[in-house]
Amino acid sequence: MRTLLLASVNGARSAADGPAVPMSPADLTESALAAVAVGAGEVLVHPRTPCGRESLSPRVVGPVLAAMRGAGVHVPLSVPVCIGAEPEPAGRLERVRSWTVLPDRAVVHFGEPGAGELARALLARGISVDALVPVGGPAGPEPMARFLAWPVREPGRVRLVVELAAADPALVAGLRGLPPVAVLVYGREAAAWPVLRLAARCGTGARTGVGDVLHLPDGQQARSNAELVAAARELIPRDAAATSGTTAANR
Repeated sequence: MRTLLLASVNGARSAADGPAVPMSPADLTESALAAVAVGAGEVLVHPRTPCGRESLSPRVVGPVLAAMRGAGVHVPLSVPVCIGAEPEPAGRLERVRSWTVLPDRAVVHFGEPGAGELARALLARGISVDALVPVGGPAGPEPMARFLAWPVREPGRVRLVVELAAADPALVAGLRGLPPVAVLVYGREAAAWPVLRLAARCGTGARTGVGDVLHLPDGQQARSNAELVAAARELIPRDAAATSGTTAANR
């Protein structure tokens, strides 16, 4: 089975991070189309206001999703429902309930307060949930503890998204025995490519894009999301071929 590869097309980046970062809805759409054309199976986008601020407003989220779908981005689209776009838990709930154009998936950070209630609200609206849990970094064990305490009543519509601080196989091995949901593993910056290789070897989903990393595996500056996705697709088959096919999700 082909490894799922998600493209994080802008993340928390700004125009100051360079020309590879798409900002406007038109640029985000063009970047997403190019990433899908070279192998991305899903797209994660951080909707932004014209001044560049992340937002969960239906007047911001809706047009971005509609533009992407209207232009032919026919893979699942996800948005983060996190503190960077709305600082208050009650505000995040209100925004989700006000959406008129819905993403396929939404990222809920289980290191932030109100994550369980927010995830339930998303599921109630028919939006699948990516439960984001940082592992091995300064966040400590609390986010994973919150996820494990949250009753996963719809495992087919919940995915565990693990941000690894380093490509430590022991950290992935520690995912065994968790709720039987799909798993996607990724890293940021210096950890991005080593963790992607680890994800391929372990058989989990993987993620790349300028939202996570701005350089290619050889250290050169990436010119686009498509260039990062193409590089990831070149790496994944080689690493995946060396495994026995056992996945972290098949625990």
